[in-house]
Amino acid sequence: MARSEEDLSTAPSVNDSRSRVVRGRIPRWAYLPFIVVSIVHVVALILQLDAVAGPTKLLLMPLLAFAVIMTGRGLRATAALTLLLIAQLFSWLGDGAGTFVPFLPTLPMMLAFFGIAHLAYIVLLWRHISIRPFSWWALLFVGWYAAMLALIGPAAKELFVAVALYGLVLGLTAAFATRCSPMVLVGALFFLASDTLLAFQIFRPDVMPVQVSDPLVMATYCIGQGLLAAGVIGTLRSRQAGTE
Repeated sequence: MARSEEDLSTAPSVNDSRSRVVRGRIPRWAYLPFIVVSIVHVVALILQLDAVAGPTKLLLMPLLAFAVIMTGRGLRATAALTLLLIAQLFSWLGDGAGTFVPFLPTLPMMLAFFGIAHLAYIVLLWRHISIRPFSWWALLFVGWYAAMLALIGPAAKELFVAVALYGLVLGLTAAFATRCSPMVLVGALFFLASDTLLAFQIFRPDVMPVQVSDPLVMATYCIGQGLLAAGVIGTLRSRQAGTE
């Protein structure tokens, strides 16, 4: 049976449906599995429960990707969401480099995977969710980079170039985050802190013993990744709701 013009005019459009999704209640519960597993993982590291710490580490990024997919429903920012998921995918590969590619040197592969993740974050922050010009204090990351090369570089030896390149994209992620929302910026700073601690753990264990640094590295990493994801989704939702 054909619908009348009045019926068609009052029927909700696809855009109206999307608008209701964007303005509606955000399913923040979707982050709960990631938060719970993050806590379990960090506690397992503190108690040195390797049988728990290993599997939970590999669950972190898939659970965060699940939260992104759930909270990003209805958004039209396909490119931005794709970049965020790519960053999480390569972060996951970096988390499990020793498991996924055991036939290759773990540390170089970890640097490569996380390097790609940071490149995805840089494009995401630069092209899709920036809300202001660069802050002058983004220049502080130049000082951080120089200090890291001075303190870590000599100990990196044959990996110096790889470490220097990774440090560059890590610093650029934090610098571009100064153009974004406070949540994204804080997330990037936690990520920066995590990798800084990890660098000292790997190359300067005399300064940062593994027993102390492992829980700190992963706690700051989980907080950083979680805040980056939530901050990106929040910015995209606000922008789309503002244009409808």
